[in-house]
Amino acid sequence: MDTHVDYSKYEYLTVAKIDGIATVTFNRPDARNAISPEVHKEIEYIWTDLARDPEITVIVLTGAGKAFSAGGDIKRMAERAGTEFGLQYALAVPLNTLRIYEHMALTPQPIIAAVNGDAIGLGLTLALFSDISIVADDAKLGDTHVRVGMVAGDGGCVIWPLLIGVQKAKEYLMRGKLFSGAEAAEMGLVNYAEPKDQVLEKAMEIARELVSLPKQAVSWTKQAVNKTVKQQMNLTLDTSIAYESLTMLTHDYKEAANAMVEKRRPSFRGW
Repeated sequence: MDTHVDYSKYEYLTVAKIDGIATVTFNRPDARNAISPEVHKEIEYIWTDLARDPEITVIVLTGAGKAFSAGGDIKRMAERAGTEFGLQYALAVPLNTLRIYEHMALTPQPIIAAVNGDAIGLGLTLALFSDISIVADDAKLGDTHVRVGMVAGDGGCVIWPLLIGVQKAKEYLMRGKLFSGAEAAEMGLVNYAEPKDQVLEKAMEIARELVSLPKQAVSWTKQAVNKTVKQQMNLTLDTSIAYESLTMLTHDYKEAANAMVEKRRPSFRGW
C-alpha cells in the first residue's frame, strides 16, 4: 500500500487529513458546488485514492460555502443540450456514473456525509450513497431530475427505495419534490438532521468514534451491508442511467435546462 497519496491533482475537491479522518470538500462555493463534467470526473476517481491511503480510517464528505451541492450544473447542461458534445456526454454517462457508486461502495473506509446546506439531484444522491448522513435541518433537499426533463437515473432510483420504500420513492422522484433536512430525517432518508452550524461537528463526533473502534470490524461490516446496495445497483442502475441518457437527447430536456437558465416557464412537448 502507498505510504503517501497526492491529492493536489484535484481542482474541485479538497482533502484535509487529521487523526485518521479525511475531510473531502466540494470546492465550488460560488457555483453552490454544482457538478460540472470536470467535477463529475473527480468524484469518480477520488474514492480510489482515498481507499489506498493508509493514513485514512474514516472519510467525511461536505461542501464549501452555503450549499453541499446543487447537483448538475444547469448552465452547462443548457449549453450542451442538442449539441454534438451533448450527444457524446450522454453516451459516456452510464459508465461514468456507475464508476462513482462502485468506487464508493468498495471504499473500505466509512463515508459520512456532512450535508451543510442544500443538496439537490446528484448532490443528494452522493450523500445517500454515503454510509451515514447528517444534514442541516433547514437545508433544501430533493431529486429534481424530472423537472429538468431527465430520468432520476444517476443513483436515485437505486438508493431511495432502499431507504424509504418503493411507493414513497416513486412519488418524490416522479414529482421532483423538495423538502427540508428535518423532513428527510423524519422519513428515514437520512440519519440525522442538525442545526446548520452543528452538522460538521456531529459528523466529526461520529468519525472520531469510528476511528476508535476496530478498523477491520467496521470496514467489513460496511462491506457486508453493501452487498444489498450492490445487488440493487446491479438490478437497477444500468436501466435507470440508460433512460437518463436517452432523456438528455429530448426536446423537453433542452427546453427545461434553457428555461431554468432564462428564468421562464418551460413548454414541454412530451418528447
